[in-house]
Order: sequence, then structure tokens, then C-alpha cells
Amino acid sequence: MLPIIDRAGVWALHKLDAETAHNLAITALKWGVAGSRPFADDEILSSRIWGRAFRNPIGLAAGFDKNCAALRGLTSLGFGFIEVGTVTPRPQPGNPKPRLFRLDEDRAVINRLGFNNDGLSAFVSRLSARIRDGGVVVGANVGANKDSPDRIRDYAEGARAVAPHADYIVVNVSSPNTPGLRSLQTLDSLTRIFDGVREARHEAGAEGVPVVLKLAPDLDQDELRAICEFAVDRSVEGIVATNTTIERPAGLASRHRSEAGGLSGAPLFERSTEVLTEIYRRTGGAIPIIGVGGIASARDAYRKIRAGASLVQIYSALIFHGPGIVSEISRDLARLLREDGFTRLDQAVGIDA
Repeated sequence: MLPIIDRAGVWALHKLDAETAHNLAITALKWGVAGSRPFADDEILSSRIWGRAFRNPIGLAAGFDKNCAALRGLTSLGFGFIEVGTVTPRPQPGNPKPRLFRLDEDRAVINRLGFNNDGLSAFVSRLSARIRDGGVVVGANVGANKDSPDRIRDYAEGARAVAPHADYIVVNVSSPNTPGLRSLQTLDSLTRIFDGVREARHEAGAEGVPVVLKLAPDLDQDELRAICEFAVDRSVEGIVATNTTIERPAGLASRHRSEAGGLSGAPLFERSTEVLTEIYRRTGGAIPIIGVGGIASARDAYRKIRAGASLVQIYSALIFHGPGIVSEISRDLARLLREDGFTRLDQAVGIDA
């Protein structure tokens, strides 16, 4: 393999429009020309969640590899787990271009991609062919087609197809880029979705595969409280906190700050961490939480963990720092844990909440 993409490579990609650069990165990872960074994970970072062994808590968020096209290359970068998708039952092109914007001054990204993907058939073909001896947990993120007459059924169809091949399933009802999707975060809709997904999981003979709920950061206190109660009452197996935000925090400097879509990256960090903390408190730490939103360093990851996250995910940090950020976060996170006297990662989970 060639050397991993370095800061100069990231700079070169930034000379291209955001979506072209992203597609080139996926192609490079798919064909093994993005390289790898051998890195022995520190034992202090290991954990066991849902009966799965995570060699470190640093994951890749959904949306980066929507089509499960670059799993082998991504695995070589040092992630402890990778979430692929969002995949919908039928292929769809997504929203009109341009639809992906880098906010360089703000270390942020706005996207309104709209679940552009190749559909379940192509996705499952690639997911089922993955090599399982790499020690990397793989989750599949499922969604609904924009023009679907029955979005509830779409989630069940997605779960039925991916369950035999994924280590966990994420129900994505929180993307802001499919009209009406976030309205599925009501208790009635969530009940119907989870009933359907769990029945589909049973039909697929994969009852041991956990089903995880991905939430928006823009829920108000009443909505969040109700969803947390639902998650506890219905034994939801995990929560991803959070998706992108439709809010625009004061102080954004980029000329793209007013573009429609979901905002991710540094400006999302504080709000997503507040939501994470609230979920941990309201669920009593009983449900594993994946913390995502604005993580770009080990200290960011550590703060999410201390707020209640058992695992964390990155996305925008790859765009601004390159793939080497994965091993940098892992190495420095192990040091931070030891400096505070911890001997295991789980000892730090929720300590600030």
C-alpha cells in the first residue's frame, strides 16, 4: 500500500469541490491507495458492548461510506468500529447538486445529500462479503426512501436485509435532508418502527443483533425526555447522539453558513454533548450511547466519554485532518485515561454526568 493520505494530500483534496473530493477519497480507500497506519491499540481502550469486542472506541460515523464501498480500506485506518450507510431499500440519487459544503473557517460541514445511495441489493452484496477477521465492528445504518409510500416498512425491509451481516443496526430517523423524516421521532412512529424492525430481525434469524436509535440534536426537552422514556421502556439497545443540526450557531464565518442542510463539525460539539449528557442522565446509564458531533481530538473524544458515551464517532475531522487523526485520537485518549488514574475505558464513562 501507498503511504496514508497526509496533510498535503488533505490540502490537495480541498482544492476540489467537497463532493468530488469525498468521492475521490472513497475511491482511494476502495482500491487501497489511501494506505494504512499500523497502530497497536492500547489495552486500556478496549471494551465489550452488545457482546462485541471493540479494540478501541473510535468509530466512523454513517454518511462517509454510504454504499459500503470502501470498508476494507477504512478498516486499515485504525478504527475500532465503522458504521456504513445510510442505505434505503431502493437506490436514489439524493438532492440536486451542489449539496455538500466545507466551512473551512469554522471546521464544519453542511450537507443536504438526501440519502443518495445504491440501494439495499448492492449494499448487502458488499457488506456480506466483508472480511470478519480484522477485529473491527461494523454497523449498518438504515433509512427510508424519499418517495416511499410506507416509510415504516422501509426500516423493516432494511433491517431484514442487513441483520445477518452487520454487528449492529442503526435506525436513522433524524436526518434533516429527507422531508418529513424527523417527524418519525414521535413515540407513535418510533413504536411502529421498532416493532417492525425487531420482527424483521427475528425473521432474518438475527435476534442477537442490537438495534440502535439515532437522534437529532434539535429535540426540545420534552421530546428528549419522552424518547428516553421510550428507549428504557422498550429496551432500545443503543442510542447515537447526535445527527447533524439544522440550527446555525452565532459566529459562523464561512460564506456557506446559510446553505440549507445539516451542520456538522466543531460548531455541533457543545450541543451534541449536552444532548448526550441528558440522555445518559435520563436513562441512568443503562443504554450504551455512541457520542458523535464535532470530535476532532482525543480531548473531544474524552469529554464525550466522560459525558456518558461508551463509544464515539468522527466524520468531519477526517475531512480537515486526514485519516491519521484516527490513530492520533486513540493514542492520546489512552494517555488521558491513564493521567486521570483509570485502568479501563468504562471507568470513565459518564463520570461527569
